[in-house]
Formats: sequence, structure tokens, C-alpha cells
Amino acid sequence: MERAIPDLLPGTLELLTLKTLVRGPLHGYAIAQRLRGLSGDVLHVGESSLYPALQRLLPKGWVKAEWGASENNRRARYYTLTPTGRKQMAVERQDFASDPRHSESPQRHLGPACWPCCWRPSASTA
Repeated sequence: MERAIPDLLPGTLELLTLKTLVRGPLHGYAIAQRLRGLSGDVLHVGESSLYPALQRLLPKGWVKAEWGASENNRRARYYTLTPTGRKQMAVERQDFASDPRHSESPQRHLGPACWPCCWRPSASTA
């Protein structure tokens, strides 16, 4: 049974998605799995949340999408962070970190490895 996403501030899922794509292109299911793993199995992002978030990022030019074959040779849409998306991620991260609503230990929701204002993908999370 899929758990509900913890109460997140607006823009959090988009920022987490951008940060997930820093290491390279991923298809939607892989993005959801990576977010789940990095959050210590706390953040379960369903299709009804992730794909609308990705669709909001596309027209802004923050990500681009191309069709390709997945690991099991199925057709999948791969999302890639654009240079504009990298710049926006820096702006969003700064805005997120300076928001006074984050003063009460936001790590309790997602864990320190995943929280948008401090999470940095490493080679081991790629």
C-alpha cells in the first residue's frame, strides 16, 4: 500500500525532481524510486503527483524529455535537467532554504539525506 506524501511545502517535489536529475537522465519510475530510496523509504511519490510535476517543469524549460528504451527494453520517457533548470534549481534552493517555515527541523519529514535545502546527490546515489 502506498503511503501519502508527507505535508510538503509548494515547490518541494519540483525541487527534489530537479535535484534527482542532476546525475543524469531518468524516466519517471526511476525518479520516483530514487526519491523513495534517498528518503529512507519515507517519500512515496505516486504517478498522480510526479507526472504532473514533470509536466509543469517541461514548458518552463527546466527539463527536457525524450523517448527511449528502459532497462527492460520498454518504451520510456527520459527526463534531463537543462542548463536553465540548473540555474532555477539554485534559485529555488536558496528560496527554499530562506523560507521561515523551514526553521522547525524539516528533516523530520524526509530525513537529512533528501531534504531539498541540504541534499546533494553523490556518486553512490547515481
